[in-house]
Amino acid sequence: MSPIELFRNANHACLMFTDLVEEGGQAVQANQFLVVDHGVGAIIDPGGNLAFNELYLALSRFFPARELTWLLASHADPDIIASLDRWLTSTSATLVISRVWERFVPHFTKVGKTDGRVLGVADAGGRLPLGQSELWLLPAHFLHSEGNFHFYDPVSKILFTGDLGVSLTSGVEARKTVTELKPHIPRMEGFHRRYMVSNKVLRLWVHMARQLDVKMLVPQHGAPIQGRQAIADFYDWAESLMCGVDLFDDRAYQLPQSRIDVRRM
Repeated sequence: MSPIELFRNANHACLMFTDLVEEGGQAVQANQFLVVDHGVGAIIDPGGNLAFNELYLALSRFFPARELTWLLASHADPDIIASLDRWLTSTSATLVISRVWERFVPHFTKVGKTDGRVLGVADAGGRLPLGQSELWLLPAHFLHSEGNFHFYDPVSKILFTGDLGVSLTSGVEARKTVTELKPHIPRMEGFHRRYMVSNKVLRLWVHMARQLDVKMLVPQHGAPIQGRQAIADFYDWAESLMCGVDLFDDRAYQLPQSRIDVRRM
């Protein structure tokens, strides 16, 4: 399928790719994003090897892939940047990632491939030049990764939220923008309770996010959330959610009693 055009004007575009990994496979659905301003391009969370060929070909219909300037990674999970070696080979782009992961990402590539090609960002984040605009790297640490950034585009007013706001859907379902949050919560709740670290961190993030003018929240898995009311409802939901370490006690840390059934492989 063709990508979803999240935003476009004469000089700026945001495209979302939802279905580049074969449906029905063992890998989780994941979104990848192309943001272009005045002829300068960035990919947000370019994905793993399963998505590389399709993404390279698909985005090349809209922007010369070899001319990409930035590869932005919210964190260092395989579904975010396992394809890093291939992107560094096929483009001259620089990887932008938290300093927490700066010395880990070379494990995704051949020896020496990342030399001079990684921009490590301090915990406070910053504003990254993109054409005549910029992308804001917002602190999102422990949501769910130790070093984690979300990306705010002040032109489109889209907030790319990585694993926050994720819903477990198919690539086709991920194309359908959510405008009413309540029916959508069952697709998000289980994931957030396990993958977000704590309510404290969620509350800190919500306090920061409410200071932005956001027209759309776009996660790395599942459907975008759009509209003032739906976004406000998401903030309220996230702010009150107990998750991660909030839900764990000594019952989760017991010596194992049962044998793993290897016949399920």
